[in-house]
Amino acid sequence: MRTNSVAQIDNRQAHRRRKTRKLVKNLASYGFLSLVTLIFFAPIAYLLIGSFKPKNEVLSGLGGFIPEHLTLENYSNVFKAFDGEATGYFYKFYVNSIIVTVAIVFGGLVVNSMLAYALARLRWTGRNVILGFVVLLVILPFEAIAVPLYDLLNDYRNTLFAQYIPFVASAFSVFLFYTFFIGLSSEIQEAARIDGAGPWRVYFQILVPMSRPVFASVTILSFLAAWNSFLFPLMMVDSADVRPLPLAMTVFFQQQQKDWGTIFAFGVLLILPVMIVYLSFQRFFIQSVASSAVKG
Repeated sequence: MRTNSVAQIDNRQAHRRRKTRKLVKNLASYGFLSLVTLIFFAPIAYLLIGSFKPKNEVLSGLGGFIPEHLTLENYSNVFKAFDGEATGYFYKFYVNSIIVTVAIVFGGLVVNSMLAYALARLRWTGRNVILGFVVLLVILPFEAIAVPLYDLLNDYRNTLFAQYIPFVASAFSVFLFYTFFIGLSSEIQEAARIDGAGPWRVYFQILVPMSRPVFASVTILSFLAAWNSFLFPLMMVDSADVRPLPLAMTVFFQQQQKDWGTIFAFGVLLILPVMIVYLSFQRFFIQSVASSAVKG
């Protein structure tokens, strides 16, 4: 009996030690993750708070994080700075960026997913060759083709068409769709074919509903790339009428005196759609990343 009592005490002590180690490990993990989150969120918080401060209080070191003497004057100044034919209109910059981004995102979802479907699920001559070209194009930087694209679309300068048409088809998006489609079970697809479903019906009624995570991931990544596009619009756009937001931001930053409050307000308006899109699709984005990790 004494031996059993000693063994039970030892077991309880070992159990408490394991619980203590687990608690310390969890606290260290959450503390580290909280610190990393704070580091990444700090610039956004500084930008947001600074956009509501008077210009003489924006750049005040760590004091910039203290929300005092808040005002909407900076946002009003953004619209006042772009309110004429010479400078362009701020609402037009927003509309231009929205049109270009929507065309790239939705056009890309259709074109890139269909090509990936053909590469992953259909059998046809030359499929592996096309897949090899897609993989090669993934590692090709845009700067390598910027000048040929400029020459090819020179007749369409200062148009929205030239800003979105080269980016609808994306090798990276095709590869993301392909890696997801190839990992899906083929049993449902085969059952649909036995029931008489053709390739189009399989794509629209089976594959697309099963692939919401990868569609969300591609939407977020495509939106980020299109909304923040700068180099090609810089090469193709001279007119304020078709100027997108990132290019307008640069022109504003270079021409105006450094009114940092107004610049911060412009920055908030620039990143606001990105935050909305990410928060809307983050659940599917995380699901896609998690499923990729499990497959890997």
